[in-house]
Order: sequence, then C-alpha cells, then structure tokens
Amino acid sequence: MFDMGSQLEVFPTHLHLRRIDPARNMRRYYQIAIHSDLFGQASLVREWGRIGSRGQMMIETHPDEGRAINALMKLARAKQRKGYAL
Repeated sequence: MFDMGSQLEVFPTHLHLRRIDPARNMRRYYQIAIHSDLFGQASLVREWGRIGSRGQMMIETHPDEGRAINALMKLARAKQRKGYAL
C-alpha cells in the first residue's frame, strides 16, 4: 500500500534561500522549515532578514505535514521568482 512516511521524505522540509546583489547592497536570506507540534499539526516556520542579522520570524500552523509542504513549495517558488536562489 501507500506509506506516508517514505513519501514525505521526497519533499523538502527545510529550505535556505539567499538573494545577494552587491550593486544594490542587498544581502538577504529567507529560511523555511516544517516542524511537528505536540497537537498533531505541522508548523511552517519562516525566517527572513539581512544576512548576518537576527531577522524576523513567523509561524503558521497547518492541519497536517502534507499541507505544510505544499505551503513551503508555494513560498519557495514565489521567492525564486523574486531572485532568491538555493
């Protein structure tokens, strides 16, 4: 049958993106990670800011890990369109 645990290993649960443009003095990072919480939900943790600084953080909760992975992939595509690279 279908093994959910092995299927989820194919998708990323942690991404670190960077956007560096010396001409514009731009050195930014965007980090996305998925963590399970104690209530059976998945938390999507987003951190962003200037490289070398503490930056900001936001946590979104999702009912399951699959939906959190979908949100992670959607965010990653949006950031890559803006010039962020892995």
